[in-house]
Amino acid sequence: MMKFVVLALFVAGAYGCGQPTIAPVVSRVVGGEEVRPNSWPWQISLQYNRQGEWRHTCGGTLISDQWVLTAAHCISSGREYRVAMGKHNLIETEQSAVFMGTSNIIVHEKWNPFFIRNDIALIKLESPVSSSDSIMAACLPAAGFTLPHHEPCYVTGWGRVYTGGPIADILQQALLPVVDHATCTKSDWWGAQVKETMVCAGGDGVVSGCNGDSGGPLNCRRTDGAWEVQGIVSFGSGLSCNFPKKPTVFTRVSSYIDWISSKMVAY
Repeated sequence: MMKFVVLALFVAGAYGCGQPTIAPVVSRVVGGEEVRPNSWPWQISLQYNRQGEWRHTCGGTLISDQWVLTAAHCISSGREYRVAMGKHNLIETEQSAVFMGTSNIIVHEKWNPFFIRNDIALIKLESPVSSSDSIMAACLPAAGFTLPHHEPCYVTGWGRVYTGGPIADILQQALLPVVDHATCTKSDWWGAQVKETMVCAGGDGVVSGCNGDSGGPLNCRRTDGAWEVQGIVSFGSGLSCNFPKKPTVFTRVSSYIDWISSKMVAY
């Protein structure tokens, strides 16, 4: 029973989960666009210490007052990390921002970097963070839930604004319709590389996630209006970020609900 109690903590909070005070602008977009400040308040910047300077390396999602969800491939042993919450512009000082160290980083035991399997990790903050207009947890999907084809979801992050280009200073969002498993596993798409524990989105050759977006959320709205983190940015085409029929591939969060809840209880 304990795991259900833990998962309920961020559902029953003062702000609830996945319901930003400042609504995101979710009109259809062709490419990435700057987000409305603090409209994705669960988006975090995972940063590492390089000779005393903190640098953005990946995205992530706040899923409770003390836990962040990101990709396993974002974590390197021996690095010192911190989590930046409530950020909009990475190069400006912002009153809404909270920076916090980590007390534990848990990479999935079956993470396979060669085949990119089980690309998921949890970060426990050194202390709980208070909910506010700019910092809030996203909701988690139901275990085993599968998104329908063409479901309109949004990828968010500070990743490269084009293949080989600079990372974004200001948080970006882009509409990425879901590509169902049957389509994504076709031979001229991703084929057998994509498994049931993954979800594909995009693939139109225009809009995609890119380097630096890794670990960040695929945000999908529920029927009640709340936003769930349905995916974790995992990989894309090595040819270019927005190569046609090579949609961004995400770790499917609904495949790992039991793993997430068990680690949150254990640690």
